[in-house]
Amino acid sequence: MQKKITIAIDGYSSCGKSTLAKALAKELEYIFIDSGAMYRGVTLYCLRNGLLPEGIPAVAPIEATLEHIDLDFKFNPETKQADLYLNGENVEELIRMPEVAAHVSKIAALKNVRHKLVLDQRKMGMNGGIVMDGRDIGSVVFPTAELKLFITALPEIRAQRRYKELKEKKVETSFEEVLENLRERDYLDSTRTESPLVQTPDAIVIDTSDLTPEEQLRIALNYAIEKTQNA
Repeated sequence: MQKKITIAIDGYSSCGKSTLAKALAKELEYIFIDSGAMYRGVTLYCLRNGLLPEGIPAVAPIEATLEHIDLDFKFNPETKQADLYLNGENVEELIRMPEVAAHVSKIAALKNVRHKLVLDQRKMGMNGGIVMDGRDIGSVVFPTAELKLFITALPEIRAQRRYKELKEKKVETSFEEVLENLRERDYLDSTRTESPLVQTPDAIVIDTSDLTPEEQLRIALNYAIEKTQNA
């Protein structure tokens, strides 16, 4: 019986991390954990409760209410994927809206928010057999993960993918707005003090600019199989 490993997938916004992570987890029969969805869940809570006045995080009140934020993933039999639940409510669709996307990097930069979610994530993946994607999975959450992948793609290609996704959901926006939001998120994610987005020395880089989802999966699966055989 092959050992079940931990797979950490990091990278920039809208470069295909979650799509790849979900597909890889399904192929390996591993558990997929969307860490980005968890930060979006906290952001949605803050927006709903007036903790982002004029778009600026109210740090002390946010930290004081973290114990009241319960995040969980539950399997959705219709989509065959795990949906995020915020205090018992399915918020999978709500956390994908532009308003949440525009503020999530600010919330994710808060030290105590990251500490809470890192602890939650480590509990979810303590026995291996998981695929988790995010910004600091290989560097902070699972620094000893057997396989680390760093996913990237050209900004314009990432923006086009995100724009197409939003249009399909009938969300009114423009390509220029999506590109600007993406560039701002890249900057905030890479320069924040607490757990910035970094490529660890032992991470394998996959540039998805010219790769189809199927090609990305094949490449990642080959790396995963090699790691499980050598584990």
